[in-house]
Amino acid sequence: MTRYALTSDSSVSVEVVSASLACCTLELQAALNSGALTRVSEGGTGPSVIVIAGTVTDALVPSVLELIHSYPGAKVMSFGACATSGGPYWDSPPVSKGIDQFVEVTAYVAGCPPRPDAFIQAIQEISSDRVF
Repeated sequence: MTRYALTSDSSVSVEVVSASLACCTLELQAALNSGALTRVSEGGTGPSVIVIAGTVTDALVPSVLELIHSYPGAKVMSFGACATSGGPYWDSPPVSKGIDQFVEVTAYVAGCPPRPDAFIQAIQEISSDRVF
């Protein structure tokens, strides 16, 4: 894992583990490589944020939960409409209707797909302990 710090405020740093499940992954990667975040170190004690990006099917729920439970204390970010509510696939029987049905979510990032700057804003909000 890589620890990132906000370029504008190096006191805000985060390690990110991403469950990259669909197209939102591209926007997440764009955010990580946008210049708004700087890589400050490799490895650490574990992620401070777990990002669930993309469609979570009922078959994937156990794997997503295993990932989340393997990092106690990490905050969960629901990144995009699919992770938050099932997105455009909400009426498909195998698609979960949002990860908040299974775990506590600290931050929701809206959009289909969400903008990279929305990820940066969510990191700032999580760092300042303003849960939204």
